[in-house]
Amino acid sequence: MQYQKLGRTGLDISPICLGGMGFGEPSHGYPTWSLGEEASRSLIKHALEAGINFFDTANTYSQGASEEILGKALQDFADRDSVVIATKVRAPMRSGPNGSGLSRKAIMAEINHSLTRLGTDYVDLYQIHRADPVTPWEETLEALHDLVKAGKVRYLGASSMKAWEFGKALYLQRANAWARFVSMQDSYSLIGREEEREMLPLCVDEGIQTVVYSPLARGRLARPWGESTARSEADAAATAILYSATADNDREIVDAVSSIAAERGVSRAQIALAWLRRNPVVAAPIVGALDTRHIDDAIAALSITLTDDEAARLESPYTPRRDIQGISDPIELARMAAAVGAATAPA
Repeated sequence: MQYQKLGRTGLDISPICLGGMGFGEPSHGYPTWSLGEEASRSLIKHALEAGINFFDTANTYSQGASEEILGKALQDFADRDSVVIATKVRAPMRSGPNGSGLSRKAIMAEINHSLTRLGTDYVDLYQIHRADPVTPWEETLEALHDLVKAGKVRYLGASSMKAWEFGKALYLQRANAWARFVSMQDSYSLIGREEEREMLPLCVDEGIQTVVYSPLARGRLARPWGESTARSEADAAATAILYSATADNDREIVDAVSSIAAERGVSRAQIALAWLRRNPVVAAPIVGALDTRHIDDAIAALSITLTDDEAARLESPYTPRRDIQGISDPIELARMAAAVGAATAPA
């Protein structure tokens, strides 16, 4: 494994990040398809043995169970100083007042809860899980800065939002000499490229790299068109919200991925992930592995260099589409899908 710096920081990360959404207990809440502790630990150990040192989770995944499982596994299998732990804050963690958001009170409470669950004194990359529309940016950004100065957080990251919102946040951080965001976690794949319009150019200009979630578009780029999995069936309503309007065009892209994969004798996932590596603003895709072969595919993709002709074949079918960044968070999508189901259910 060849490690690289994250943006302009001195932080060494693997070019693959193992996502923790699938680590948890289904009974604790979304996602219902999470693996449980034993299976999760096996995947984390496999990733570490392969050289992956970058792990991403969130306080809201399985209502904290993901952080607990990841923290215990890293304590058992890894050197804390060698691994990079990323987690997030903003999503609802409990009902009632101050149970969510990016207020100073919420941030100060949630970092302590996350540190306890992770079993560590600090988080390497603390990310806001979308923007908070009701809390002033100044309050959020100063609180995050204070966490860095207190030693509870090493670096700050943001996630999907409008480019103008991110630009405003970066301006305020610079103007007030507050610790700045060093990364942007956004949805980016061969069938979701709207970030190329504004967000990615902004990140390039600011020296910020992206950590890409949904790099395989919920698996659509990794399997034959129309084939389903247990996860895709569980998330069918949410996936329809994201992709139903562009299904015909998406199929052309998936077919191009399949064709090139067949020509090279590799998996579809390897081709889709190799395409991401052509863009230097992408630091690492977040691989939501539910099986060791998902990790192995991601590692194998590091050895593939696509030709310009192959890249053109993959990119040419793409057509503009609705920007999904505002609704692509899996937790929000699950709620939207549930609401749609309730509204359309027979009386």
